[in-house]
Amino acid sequence: MEGFNHSRVSEFMLLGLIDSPELQIFFFVMFSIFYLMTMLGNCLILFMVLSTPHLHSPMYFLLSNLSLIDMCLSSFATPKMIMGFFAQHKTISFEGCTSQIFFLHLFTGTEIVLLISMSFDRYIAICKPLHYSIIMSQRVCVGLVITSWTVGFLHSMSQLAFTLYLPFCGPNVVDSFFCDLPLVIQLACVDIYVLGIFMISTSGVIALISFLLLLTSYIIVLVTFKDLSSPGSPKAFSTCTAHFIVVLMFFGPCIFIYVWPFTNFLVDKVLSVFYTIFTPFLNPLIYTLRNQEVKTALKKKLSNQYLNLGKTTPRYPMQ
Repeated sequence: MEGFNHSRVSEFMLLGLIDSPELQIFFFVMFSIFYLMTMLGNCLILFMVLSTPHLHSPMYFLLSNLSLIDMCLSSFATPKMIMGFFAQHKTISFEGCTSQIFFLHLFTGTEIVLLISMSFDRYIAICKPLHYSIIMSQRVCVGLVITSWTVGFLHSMSQLAFTLYLPFCGPNVVDSFFCDLPLVIQLACVDIYVLGIFMISTSGVIALISFLLLLTSYIIVLVTFKDLSSPGSPKAFSTCTAHFIVVLMFFGPCIFIYVWPFTNFLVDKVLSVFYTIFTPFLNPLIYTLRNQEVKTALKKKLSNQYLNLGKTTPRYPMQ
């Protein structure tokens, strides 16, 4: 870890999302609600998938892993941002800053590969239904999840290794509510423009290619439904449209921020909120809670809990 020996900066100052005192309470309440709803929604999905036997299918297995990633993605920076609304000095240690960079790229990289895996699952289910159980076996599903985390880890380590060996000896102000690679490496005491552009733009290109793959898969699925003239085509179109909106909200900011990494715009902060807060909040609503099977299973769970509660309630004999 020789890179730490060259670093004179022990902490970074985060400017946060806004600097208006009048809006601090409003954003504190709003993002606190978003964060709590994100955690509750994704925890509910994990509980439903794990406890309901007929939801033990490849699609819901991948969805439950998406919920786990979303909880992690919304937790790496959001709690600190919420607590920072009332802090006079929003600082983070050098180790904490590099940890945020690591976890950001780990979770986003993993989610990108998992979203591609989920689109592959839907493609097989709709375009090759007779071979679905053979292709999407339990072994394949586990392999897809392991591959997602492995790719995310390797991508994150490549980005973090680049940061650790940079000397930080002066400026330490990060114009955001969390440490992100394009903002942090600009504070280094050496000229890393060309190498930095290459390293960071690689993330943007990966996100762009992944987005195009997902777009292509959705188009193929919709065309297949149109050719089949299935009665469920309108519902499939509505579902794919909703899924695509969430995918666009996740990939759009990533592509914009990382393809042009050293052009700081005010909108960058807003875009960062989308893929770190809003997308993890919307994923449970779009991908799962709109699903009829999940809603039916949830109603059964609630009704069973109500019946069990009625049975365990003590009844006193009438005097």
